[in-house]
Amino acid sequence: MSLGLISWQRARQLVIDELVGDLAARAPRAPIVTVTLAAAQGRVLAEAVWVDRDLPPFHRATRDGFAVRAADARQAGVVLAIGGEARAGVAWASAMCAGTTIEIATGAPLPDGADAVVMIEHVVRLGDGTVRLERSAMPGENVVPRGSEACAGDVALACGSRLGPAQLALLASVGCAAPRVFARPRVAVLATGDELVPVEAVPGAAQIRNSNAVQLAAQVACAGGEPVLLPAAPDEPRALKLALEQAAACADQIVIAGGVSMGRYDLVGEVLAELGATFCFAGVALRPGKPAAFGRVLGRPFFALPGNPLSCLVTFEFFARPAIELASGATPTPLLLARATLAEPLAAPLLPLAQVLPAALVDGNDDGAGDSGVRVRAIPTHGSGDLAALARAQLWLLLPPGCGPLAAGDEVAVLPR
Repeated sequence: MSLGLISWQRARQLVIDELVGDLAARAPRAPIVTVTLAAAQGRVLAEAVWVDRDLPPFHRATRDGFAVRAADARQAGVVLAIGGEARAGVAWASAMCAGTTIEIATGAPLPDGADAVVMIEHVVRLGDGTVRLERSAMPGENVVPRGSEACAGDVALACGSRLGPAQLALLASVGCAAPRVFARPRVAVLATGDELVPVEAVPGAAQIRNSNAVQLAAQVACAGGEPVLLPAAPDEPRALKLALEQAAACADQIVIAGGVSMGRYDLVGEVLAELGATFCFAGVALRPGKPAAFGRVLGRPFFALPGNPLSCLVTFEFFARPAIELASGATPTPLLLARATLAEPLAAPLLPLAQVLPAALVDGNDDGAGDSGVRVRAIPTHGSGDLAALARAQLWLLLPPGCGPLAAGDEVAVLPR
């Protein structure tokens, strides 16, 4: 199974290229289902949705105040007669006359003839049915014109759009109550190890609860997949083989946690090979995550990830997430590297591997010397199995190969969690 170490960038691109080719060979690309808006969070549109009417559908006031004709409000001190009140949800029945104003609420349609709104803070009521404008008004002031956000017939959201809260609100505004979306790919989550017991069990002295399966299932769901949790597989070839066969039979992709290193009981690679697996890579120049592998077995893409929680989490995000996003109909989310400054020295070992470390933002980013950039510090850990440190992390430091120790004030690359 040893193919030699490759960079994490190359490994990630291999995954994307392999899955893009896989999808190109499929017709249709993925099953399509119709869901309610309440069930559409995180789904991917399978067809474009069009705007059914102009947005906004009328000239809309953006402030509480008084609708005016800008021609009547060219200078401060103008006195206008109040001709009525315009409320949100109620259309004004007649055109506004010159020399008058209409009291208006935020979100209400402008009366015909009005082309500006003077904020209520800049108006004085005179008590005789008139108001005095303390400021002049320009055409379009405090008004959103009809159709300025979108016009009827425009594409509201394109096919392939990931549906988050803002996208769902837009669908609701154009009357799309039942969007057609790609079905979520089913992703089998298989943790391995004799030491694992179910989460609800009381572990023995040498046992631990199967937290990796919970972590991976959450990551699968966030990536747009439907996690299929399988019972933990023991470190025994026949049982592991049966578990992998079950995974391939019930899911579109397989994520395996543990059993991929070089130990006597790390049997995943051996069993995958017995099942006729092909490997695109088996080993990444990344710490943690060096033993990670990707390939195909029994007609399914698989990701064999290290069992330590940090290794498992990081390698999933780097390699498995883009595969699930592609299978769900979305474009893979790029790894958005930003720059930050270390607030404390970092005793990183000098290694020929890229290093990923949990980190936290530091309060008080302005140090008094004009440096108001993002400042971070590494979170001390007791190895890549330190779940408590992992839960405290707000972002990741990504150090390049050959980096070594760093001083406070040095610039580093960071990845948001």
